[in-house]
Amino acid sequence: MTVKIIDKRAPDALVVPLLQDDRLADLLADIAHRAGVDAATLQQDFRAEAKETLVLYAAGHSGRRFYLLGIGKKNTFSDILVALRSFCHRYKAKLPLRLGVDLRHFSLPEIPRIADAVLTGLSLGLYEIGRYKTAPATKPAPVFGSAKAELDVLVPAEAVQAVKPAVQRAHVFAESSKQILDLMNAPGNYKTPSMLADWVVQQAEKSGFSVRVIPVESIEKEGLGALYAVGKGSPHPPVLLLLEYGAKSRKAKTPTFGLVGKGITFDTGGISLKPSANMHYMKSDLGGAAAVIGAFMVAAQLKLPVRLVGAIPAAENMVDGLAVKPGDVIHTYAGKTVEVTDTDAEGRLVLADAMAYLLKNETPDVLIDLATLTGSIIRAIGTQAAGLFTSNDTLAAALSSSGDACGERLWRMPMWEEYGSDLKSDVADLRNYTGKPMAESISAAKFLEHFTAGHPAWAHLDIAGTAFGDSEFTQTKSATAYGVRLITEFVEQWAAAHQLSSNE
Repeated sequence: MTVKIIDKRAPDALVVPLLQDDRLADLLADIAHRAGVDAATLQQDFRAEAKETLVLYAAGHSGRRFYLLGIGKKNTFSDILVALRSFCHRYKAKLPLRLGVDLRHFSLPEIPRIADAVLTGLSLGLYEIGRYKTAPATKPAPVFGSAKAELDVLVPAEAVQAVKPAVQRAHVFAESSKQILDLMNAPGNYKTPSMLADWVVQQAEKSGFSVRVIPVESIEKEGLGALYAVGKGSPHPPVLLLLEYGAKSRKAKTPTFGLVGKGITFDTGGISLKPSANMHYMKSDLGGAAAVIGAFMVAAQLKLPVRLVGAIPAAENMVDGLAVKPGDVIHTYAGKTVEVTDTDAEGRLVLADAMAYLLKNETPDVLIDLATLTGSIIRAIGTQAAGLFTSNDTLAAALSSSGDACGERLWRMPMWEEYGSDLKSDVADLRNYTGKPMAESISAAKFLEHFTAGHPAWAHLDIAGTAFGDSEFTQTKSATAYGVRLITEFVEQWAAAHQLSSNE
């Protein structure tokens, strides 16, 4: 699909996103005049509530129509993206080959950011989950979004140049997010650890970052005992993926960001077997890894002036005669011993080794790990935000601000020392699970803290409630690509602020 930025000669089919504010009546009156319909009736029929859609056909003009789309009371990035994605998902089979989006009524400073949200939302609305279906589609394939389609973004003449980077940004985010959605939604037999490694290598070649794959033989030899223990019960051995983007030294000094993502490609719970009812959703237990990979893809394609280093411990948590048992004591890469009291608390084990390994070989200024780690975080704050765990107030504020700006929100949880007392073990340095039915997301974060080498700017993001869930786009739970934009925008903002500080 070709995207063009125009300032006149709008196409016959035009999407008009509208806010529920004090300008709505006047804007509707203007649209009514252009369509040749009664303004009072239109103002009565359309209230611009979130996702509300009204198709208005122009009188006396065959084919000319306006898709009035409500944004609601707020014009946040997330509100606009969600509304446009929902609209495209519902109407894509009916949309014409050439479609326009009218953004001229928004203020000039807002238009680039709004254009990014609009184009990302429309592109994600075209996403289809059914990659493995063999039966022919029952619905006609949409012409909108095809190679011959054209999307015109109508803006004031003064905004044309400013919107051009937003078009490229939206394209990169949307296409990278679609790849991440495919990865997360894929069944476990299509993404074993070695398959994941091959896929990441392919994405790295396309996007412009590097990957090194540490095989199971080296994992065992180098002492990554926690990662090895989690993966040894599967016929598909674990791997450790090391990602890198950006030069090690640059003229303009910007921080190095360490990103670690939990990459459990399927999680049965191991010997501490999960209930069967929802186990099929455990194909999603690599949400943290997916977010990290997506952030690398976006940063490389946008050629962001930052340096990223990443580690993804990839394993299947399966059950066989070799699987780690409850009560076993394992040796981690950091040298600490861990009593495995619950084999279903495996995510913190693989993250522990990956963080320790990354910190031994790199010196990131900021360290962030992401993981679909605990059901406890969902019980605590639901699915509207991910849990944020850090003792660094500046880092917490920056991450929260980035999350609010892009709609991938975070809620800070306590990290008081008292929460770590339940991790004490009689037979090892630590135990991986407290066994208590409360505050488990905090206990998991306190466990990970032991493997950060006291890093002053470390944050743990528990994205169990946000990476995979119910939506209007699929019949069952599906991926969201949560974290890709959050991490990318945080990296951009933090790097810009700290480069400025170092130059002052």
